[in-house]
This record gives sequence, structure tokens and C-alpha cells, in this order.
Amino acid sequence: MAASEENSALFPIFILTIMAIPLVPYTMVKLSRAVSKKQRTIHCQCLECDRSGKYKRSLFKKISNFSTWSNLTLLLLWVVMIFLIYYTKNMSRESQIFDPFSILGLEPGVTDSEIKKAYRRLSIQYHPDKNPDPEANKYFVEFISKAYQALTDPVSRENFEKYGHPDGRQGFQMGIALPQFLLDIDGASGGILLLWIVGVCILLPLVIAVIYLSKSSKYTGNYVMHQTLSAYYYLMKPSLAPSKVMEVFTKAAEYMEIPVRRTDDEPLQKLFMSVRSELNLDLKNMKQEQAKFWKQHPAIVKTELLIQAQLTRESGVLSPALQGDFRRVLELAPRLLEELLKMAVIPRTAQGHGWLRPAVGVVELSQCIVQAVPLSARKSSGVSSEGISPFLQLPHFSDAVVKKIARKKVKSFQDLQEMRLEDRSELLTQVAGLSATDVEDIEKVLEMMPSLTVDITCETEGEEGIQEGDIVTLQAWVTLKRPNGLIGALPHAPYFPFHKEENYWVLLADSVSNNVWFSQKVSFMDEGGAITAASKAISESMEGSGAGVKETNDAVREAIEKVKGGSRLVMGKLQAPAEGTYNLTCFCLCDTWIGCDKKTSLKVKVLKRTRAGTRGLVSDEGAIAEEGMEEEDEIEEEDYDDDYESEYSEDEDDKKDMEEKRGSKKANGSVKKKESSSEESGSEEE
Repeated sequence: MAASEENSALFPIFILTIMAIPLVPYTMVKLSRAVSKKQRTIHCQCLECDRSGKYKRSLFKKISNFSTWSNLTLLLLWVVMIFLIYYTKNMSRESQIFDPFSILGLEPGVTDSEIKKAYRRLSIQYHPDKNPDPEANKYFVEFISKAYQALTDPVSRENFEKYGHPDGRQGFQMGIALPQFLLDIDGASGGILLLWIVGVCILLPLVIAVIYLSKSSKYTGNYVMHQTLSAYYYLMKPSLAPSKVMEVFTKAAEYMEIPVRRTDDEPLQKLFMSVRSELNLDLKNMKQEQAKFWKQHPAIVKTELLIQAQLTRESGVLSPALQGDFRRVLELAPRLLEELLKMAVIPRTAQGHGWLRPAVGVVELSQCIVQAVPLSARKSSGVSSEGISPFLQLPHFSDAVVKKIARKKVKSFQDLQEMRLEDRSELLTQVAGLSATDVEDIEKVLEMMPSLTVDITCETEGEEGIQEGDIVTLQAWVTLKRPNGLIGALPHAPYFPFHKEENYWVLLADSVSNNVWFSQKVSFMDEGGAITAASKAISESMEGSGAGVKETNDAVREAIEKVKGGSRLVMGKLQAPAEGTYNLTCFCLCDTWIGCDKKTSLKVKVLKRTRAGTRGLVSDEGAIAEEGMEEEDEIEEEDYDDDYESEYSEDEDDKKDMEEKRGSKKANGSVKKKESSSEESGSEEE
């Protein structure tokens, strides 16, 4: 019975240990994430970003940000743990080890007469005849009497002094740290114990496993549904124009789960009338186009209208119910666009190349959503060859302001950036009619805008030149500079209701053939992670080339200094194609800022295979495609824009022109082949 009581007393310690094992590491991870997130709060200081409220740290917002289900559950578990610690501490005071010497107030080794004197002294104080207090009676019977008996009996005293127990040597005992009522298996307590064991040991792990497997089978590692990735993969086309990317983007399965309510019909109709000009509808057949638009799936219609509300900055007219759906659509947009971009650059051709044209369109759509700029603003106009979209991301800018400054020969956004501060201030105040406060806001945003430089090389490690079939190592240093000196910062995005970090996509592509050879995402927010990745990549590269320890350390040290100075290392490997000279372009595309993309030309010359052995295999289809590439250069140069500016032309006319040109080219090729064959037959007859 005593052993069961001791095991029951250990039950709180058992529960405390089980809770502490997962709770303490999870809390440390949460705190580290909170600290790292707090360090990333460098954002734009303009008035528009300040009015947006997403960077304000009011008490209500702190409470609302903290009061999530995970945080409240974590807090509740810590309250339970603190209670258990307090209870265990008090319990340890009550459950003291039986020590007859300390109970009688004696030292080990005393004589029998001293033991009797101490017993008489305590009897006068605690004996029931002398002290009527029930607690005193209990202490006298359970402690003083037992201690006296243990020390007056010679055998018991010897056992206690030798083994620490009056009964002699004690064996090893094991028990279950459960409450006493669960250890009593008689009657209903036995059923409770059985239910507890089944629930904790079988049902609870089974429920957790079922929930985890159901979620993991539905979502990817980036919390995007597998159904969405499948739809994006099959809907992505190599000739998908940027104006058509929206149609693919809205087909995400996450958007299909947004509820469609009957009460939303009237607000959506009003929203449709205000954004109708941005929906790429044929104005000549407006009734038919409008009917066709509303015949789509209601969730797709709702999603596209809500995204257009963001692009046209019409979210203020939405009803409270639509405001919640609007925030949900924008919350999912960044990661869905990232997966859509991956579906564009995923290897599709026999040579393992992705598609450039849809990738650029996805990035342009991401920029417009974050900056709340209409897609139609990217069209080339008389004001600027690149459209007015870069201007509209600046605070206090509108179409009228752009037209006013265009009269002073400020045709492009780059012209505005390259002006001196005094000249730009004079232009905006006197010509555009902006106030001094507005100009100050514009200057703050211009100081936040990044400027990129890309230094890229392609080479075969340990060999001179690149030969067909080689495994080529691509190394690029992407350097970011801002006028205010910052490196990692949140972009100016007052109309995007969530924190959005800057991400950059490095694409090595052939603009003529629309092929993406290499792609990688780059971030300037995590300097520590960039230093680790750059150090590892440089070390492996130097060791592979046979460099010594000193040379490797120097290269790693130089790479670390570059990273601290605002550069990021991009490294990858790709297989060299067939013999020829390739005029490639390295695109560095930002998914948040408009007009900050960088394009760097790279000429790669691939030689014929002469080395012994093989580094890779070139398929026959790839070799045939490369032989016919020179004949089709003229056609493909006309099909694709080398600069890859925004394309919002009619896809139907482009396809017809392409087919006509290819048909004429094939006819010319067949005539040439017939002429050559006739010449060969004539030579044989001679």
C-alpha cells in the first residue's frame, strides 16, 4: 500500500516530464522565430505605408496577433506546467524521508539513555494526554513512536544505520506513476484505467497520425494543394502571354474553397462594372463577353474580380463579407504565384528547359498585385515605352501627374530616378503640383528602391572551354544597392495588407527560343543563411578544382565579405548543349518592385566534343534541334521579343503570323532540298 501511495505521489512529476519534453523545444523555436521576425521590420517610412496600419504596433494589434490558437494553447500548457511545478515542490516538502534521528532531534551514534530522554521530552510536547491537538496526536503516533521503536530495538537500529531502513536491505521496486484511484482496479476504476490506456496509447496517436496524413496528402511543402499544382502544370503554355497569366492563376484549388454567397451577387456586379475595362473583354461584343464571363465557375469569377479590385485599388467599395474574402485571396497570392512560376520554369523540353515567356508574365502579375497597379498600365504608351506602371507605384502619383512630367521630357521611370534631388523636387512641385510633404514621401520610396547588378560566368570545372556534353558550372553574384544603404527591407506596398518580403528570381534564358536553362530564387533578408550557403558552395567548388586549404579559405573569406556587402551567390550546374554559339540573357526579376528588373547578356560558345571520356550525354533529338536552329533564327527572332517587355497584344494574330512565316520557311527549305538533290543527280550522270 505504501508503494502504491509513493507511485501515486510521483504522477504529477510524470505528467510534468511528458509535457516538458515537447513543450520546451517548441517554445524555444517560437521565440527564435519571433525574434528573427522582429529583426525584419525595416520598412518604408512614407505616409501611405504609415496609414495602411500594417506596420503599427498598437496594443490591440499586438493582442490580436498574439491571440492565435497555437499561442493560446501554448500559454495554457505553460500555465499547467507552472501549476504542476508548484504542486510538486510543495509535495516534496510534505513527503520527507523517514529518519528517526532527525525526528527525535539526535545525532547518529547516541546512547540509549539519550534516546529515552529525547523521547520523554517530545512526549511531553506531543502526547495526546498532554496536547489535545489532533495534528500533534498524529505526529506522535506516526513519527515519534515509530522513531523510538526503530532506535530502541537493537536489530532495527543496526539495520537502519547500515542500510538506511529499520527492516534491513530493501530490494529494487518498480511502479506506475498513476493516481491512486486508477491503481485501484476494483469496480469502475478498472474500466477507467483501461480507457485511459487505450485513449492515450492507441487512440490519441492514431488521431494525430490520421490528421497529419490527411493534411500532408492534400498539401505540398509550401502549403499549396497538389490539385493546384496539377492544374497549373497542365494549363501552363509556352506562348502564354502576360495578359493571359491571370486566367491560369485564378484556377487554384484554394480559391475554389472560398465560399460563394448569394448576398455577394449585388456587390460583385457593382465591382464588375468598375473593373470591366481591365478584364480583356471584347468591346465590340460586350454582351456576349459579359455573359461568357459570368458563366464561369462562381469561385473563379469572384476571385478574378477581387484581384482586379486590388489592381485598380477599388477594395474600399467591398462589403464586409467580401473584405474577408479579399484578404484571403491576397494572403494566398504570393505562394500561389511562386508555385505558378515554378511550373513555368520546370523542365519541359527534351533538353530540360523551361519557358521564359510565361515566367516573365507571372513575375509581372506578382509585381502588379503587390503594388496595386493595373495590368493595362504596363502597355506601351506615348508617355513611356515601358508604360506608366513604374510611376504608379510611387505615392501621390496618378495618370495626370505622369502626363504633366512627360511634357518636361521625363519619358521613363529611369529618367526620373537619374535626376538630381533639386531638379526632381522642382519638377514635382512646380510642374506636377505636388506639395513638399508629397515630394518627401516620393523621395523616401525612391531611396528604398533596389538597384541590381549581376556578374555571371559559365565554365567547365578543371577544363579550358566548354564542349558539348560537359557539365557546366554557373556562378552568378547578384548585388543589391539602395540609395539609403539598406540591404534587406520590406518593400513599399501600402495597398497590400500583409507583410511581403522581396524575392528575386535569377533566370538564365535564351530569349529567341523561349527556353529557360536555369532558375533560382534569391532573398536578401537572411544574411546568416546566405553566408552559410555561399561558404559551403565556394568550399565545394574549390575542393573540386584541387585548390589548397589556404586558397579555399581565402575564397570563402572573400565570399563572406561579398555577402555582407549586399551580394548573394547563385550557383548551379547544367549540361552543355550541342556545338554552337548561344546568346543568352540572365534575367534578375523582382516579384514586388516594378521597374527594378535587371537583364545581363551572356555569350556561351560550345565547342565540338574532342576530350576523351564523357561528362554527359547529348540526345539525338537535341543534336537535330541544334542543327536546325540556325535556319529558324529569323523566324524565332520575330516571334519573341528579345527584351521581354510586357506583351498585351492579341494572341490570335500572333499565332496566325507565326504559322504563315513558318509555312513559307518550310516551303523555301523544301525547294532548296529539291535543287540540291537535282544538282547531285546531275553530277552523278556526268
